[in-house]
Amino acid sequence: MESVSACSKLNKTLRQHYLNLPQGGKCQVTYIWIDGSGEGLRNKTRTLDEEPKSIADIPEWNFDGSSTDQSKGSDSDMYLVPVQMFRDPFILDPNKLVLCEVLKYNREPAETNRRISCNKVMEATKEHCVWFGMEQEYCLLSMDRYPYRWPKGGFPRPQGPYYCAVGADCVYGRDIVECHYKACLYAGIKICGTNAEVMPGQWEFQVGPCEGIDVADHLWVARFILHRVCEDFGLLATMDPKPIEGNWNGSGCHTNVSTKQMREEGGLKYIEQAIEKLSHRHQEHISVYDPRGGEDNKRRLTGLHETANIKDFSHGVANRGASIRIPRQVGQDGRGYFEDRRPAANCDPYSVAEAIVRTCLLEGEDGENKPFCYLQNLNFGSVVG
Repeated sequence: MESVSACSKLNKTLRQHYLNLPQGGKCQVTYIWIDGSGEGLRNKTRTLDEEPKSIADIPEWNFDGSSTDQSKGSDSDMYLVPVQMFRDPFILDPNKLVLCEVLKYNREPAETNRRISCNKVMEATKEHCVWFGMEQEYCLLSMDRYPYRWPKGGFPRPQGPYYCAVGADCVYGRDIVECHYKACLYAGIKICGTNAEVMPGQWEFQVGPCEGIDVADHLWVARFILHRVCEDFGLLATMDPKPIEGNWNGSGCHTNVSTKQMREEGGLKYIEQAIEKLSHRHQEHISVYDPRGGEDNKRRLTGLHETANIKDFSHGVANRGASIRIPRQVGQDGRGYFEDRRPAANCDPYSVAEAIVRTCLLEGEDGENKPFCYLQNLNFGSVVG
């Protein structure tokens, strides 16, 4: 199998001729949604008579849910409900990318539509002004699903020279990273940085700070843009938490969190209170920090390679081997934010954000300590025994 896809070798100059043709005032809108796997993204495009000024100008649409593992063929129509609009960095203005929620035929949320419950929690805690920053790690793969530029059947030099590196012997795939960054900025994604990671061919981008539901909306569309950029270059991006077994780092989605109280003078006290609450819900959080109830994260959270063991909860200042890290500057300033290092790279950011806010801000308000069954239908006892 070739390292890059055959489609990436097509004549892009010829393609540009068609992209430059006038649209006659029409607008192409690409609807994006999460499929039945809870990880995959789907999309399709329609024409609107004019450029939409806001999300309210974009009509609902539908799709065949039996082809995305979201319904049976006998009742397969699913609704696409637009929730966030972005500029299209691939076919440019006035065209749009639109993130959508998925509803079933009865207008109940699809099983992998976790945005609705997340948004309810964010609205209920709006006075806390919760800010998030998510660090999305991923690995670039050739079409044979082996890491890009790794020797076929072998391995590159051990980890060490690749993190934040420069030079052709250490950096694999910077063209894709820079194109993705520019495309996100053009689209209006709140991307705030990027860097090469510890494993060769592994990268990270950061989204945030965003308040409430926005962090998950922006991260999902940033993932879509990454896959589209990789498509143009003929490579793949994987969010698998442990793409290569052995002495190689896994991929996470470290989640940085702060409330208004945490950011103010004396905020460290509220950070410590939140961490204490998180310590009592470790098992439930692990269960919603990847799409398979913690099974994916088992391969990554081993206590090695800058992770805590999946069975144990820990925290510390500047400790990248802990479940929760308090940055050193936060410890010195006595205010700021904390970093939850447990979410897997392939997590659903809606589930992660909702779980953190429920535990830190809503736990105990109704006098009960309920499990997160509203997020996923999981057997918590099977994950962190």
